[in-house]
Amino acid sequence: MPSETARIEAFSDGVFAIAVTLLILEVKVPAADSGQLGRHLLQQWPSYVAFVLSFAFIGIMWINHHRLFNHIRRSDDGLLILNLLVLLGVTAVPFPTAVLATHLQTTDARTAAIVYNGMYVAVAIFFNLLWRYSLSHHLLGHEVDKASADKISKQYAGGPFLYLACIAIAWFSVTASLVLNLCLAIFFALPPAVAERVTRGRPARA
Repeated sequence: MPSETARIEAFSDGVFAIAVTLLILEVKVPAADSGQLGRHLLQQWPSYVAFVLSFAFIGIMWINHHRLFNHIRRSDDGLLILNLLVLLGVTAVPFPTAVLATHLQTTDARTAAIVYNGMYVAVAIFFNLLWRYSLSHHLLGHEVDKASADKISKQYAGGPFLYLACIAIAWFSVTASLVLNLCLAIFFALPPAVAERVTRGRPARA
């Protein structure tokens, strides 16, 4: 029997795939200029940085969405709406990516970094709402134990505050803000059990 959430997952996968594909459209081919192609390609490094960061983030958001729906087995109207909010954040990622790529080398770099990190604050909030709604409305599969659910809740809970910290750091150092952003991407890519050991300072088990 197909999962009750199968259509949600299929639609969501399509949105993730389109959003991650759109990112490369912001990496432009330099205009023809004899003997200057190498220099122009190097000058586009902000576009490459923004592309790689956002590709990583969308990929990690997809991984986490997949993990959630390995636990979520039932749906209702509230879940559908909250999942659409997550997808709203996903589809919007190419815009702050383009803003960051365009302004990273200008005096507006700080504003661009704040806009970029602000998007992830919103996405982190939406993920928390989706997960906590699923918990409170008993939409998880019967095989999901409380300990596993608690690990996911703990890993997600700090997300909005950590991305707010990235915004605060951007006021002083755009580079440090983006480095922390990348570290958060790696953290949220970790399985919840491993992430819990990392935050407690315990060595991860194989």
